[in-house]
Amino acid sequence: MELLKEIEKVQINLKAKNYRIALEKCNKLLKKFPDNAFLYNLGGLILQQIQNITISVQYFQKAISLDPKNLPAKNNLANSLKVLGKFDLSEKLYKEVLEIKPDYLKALNNYGNLKQQLNDYEGAIELYKKASLIEPSNITVLMSLAGAYHSVGKINESKEIIYKILEINPQIMSAHKLLSSIIKYDEGNKHMLQMLELSKENNLSESQKIDLHFAIGKSFEDIENYDLAFQNFKIANKIKKKTIDFDIDKDRKLFKSIKDAFKEIDFNNTVTSLNKKKIIFICGMPRSGTTLVEQIIASHSKVDGAGELIYLQQSIKNNFFENDVVKKQLLIEDIHAERTNLIDFYFNMLNLHHFKNDTITDKAPQNFRWLGFIKIFFPNSKIIHCSRNAKDVSLSLFKNSFASTDMNWTYSTDDIVNYYNLYGDIMNFWKEKMGDHIYNISYEELTNNKETEIKKVLEFCDLDFQDACLNHHKNLKTPIKTVSVTQAREPIYTRSINKNKFYENNLNKMFSLLK
Repeated sequence: MELLKEIEKVQINLKAKNYRIALEKCNKLLKKFPDNAFLYNLGGLILQQIQNITISVQYFQKAISLDPKNLPAKNNLANSLKVLGKFDLSEKLYKEVLEIKPDYLKALNNYGNLKQQLNDYEGAIELYKKASLIEPSNITVLMSLAGAYHSVGKINESKEIIYKILEINPQIMSAHKLLSSIIKYDEGNKHMLQMLELSKENNLSESQKIDLHFAIGKSFEDIENYDLAFQNFKIANKIKKKTIDFDIDKDRKLFKSIKDAFKEIDFNNTVTSLNKKKIIFICGMPRSGTTLVEQIIASHSKVDGAGELIYLQQSIKNNFFENDVVKKQLLIEDIHAERTNLIDFYFNMLNLHHFKNDTITDKAPQNFRWLGFIKIFFPNSKIIHCSRNAKDVSLSLFKNSFASTDMNWTYSTDDIVNYYNLYGDIMNFWKEKMGDHIYNISYEELTNNKETEIKKVLEFCDLDFQDACLNHHKNLKTPIKTVSVTQAREPIYTRSINKNKFYENNLNKMFSLLK
């Protein structure tokens, strides 16, 4: 009875997000009860919340060794392995759990999330549907299903699920935010009025307010009330900024370490890769048109679009980082090694996607940081850099929220300016070092002269011209997981060009500091 009371205290602290206290109490109990599988599983869950994923794996493995039939621990271990990029092991565990308990809702949903990461949206949707049959009103499952439909361009199906969610619980602000990305608002829109009513409630959590105000901001922009749009985006960013831990100095150190590491590197001395796959790396500032460019290229019959892959960054951090900066010595050692972990890891992960073509796009915008690694370790690759008017890019960042912690610099105008200027500086560095190996495509040029620009970029990629690339919006073979999903499903348009002029009064300081 005493143990149950103590466990309850741990769970209360976990629910209240008092993670440090919860972990301390849990570890104290484990000293008293070292053979308690439930406690190890609980400790692993706390460690997941504080992003200590590697140690969480050890806790879940201990829980399973003490109780081999502990399905929650197996499901949680699969989740941690998924975060670490060990997708094959993660999948094996989900399958084990579902073989024993086919109606295990959390495992079905989590396995669906893994399928999404591997671009198997058909498989993901099938799993979410199974889960929703078991528990038709489960919000987590329904949100997963709505998001998956949205990513593959099934907008009507996505809307239908969102409306169902909001019928069950109108306070699911993430559903309102997803819906706002689909709707083109006009004056008096019913959903807009509903969101404005919700914003008056006093009991909303910080995360609810963030989603709601980003959504309301978008609705005001649609009806061209830019002052109220700005006010709502400002509220959302201010709350979000309070909830994250971000220090631009870490990025300054990182960018400096990258330049120091590659300053004297001979880019003609590349590593020989025997892999026959050719990667087209599409990078640039987030919101600069990278999703659009990928959709165009991936519409080609000889290309598969992989979306935003994290494998290059993961491998660079695992192999070349010390204290969050790039170490030149580790880089030099790997350049001269017979085999390199970077290449092996990247292509092993890519194989899990089962792409049919040998030419694949990797559209992680912030890969602009890693262009030196790409040039040396992927000599057969193509690098496309997307550029866009600095004010429009910065505005677009200010108007959106992002799932990745890699984007934590986007919730303050000062951070956006500082990061943008770091980006500009390192791109100048790469262009000086690599010259024509980087193909620059301007968002403005692309939208104004689409056929000419598309032909040029395809030629750079050694691809013949195909009409399908002009009609990228009809291409549903490449899922879109980013905030650009709705825009990239439309024909090319020019209405986003110079949108910054409507925010000049409110964002003049940010715009004036961009280099």
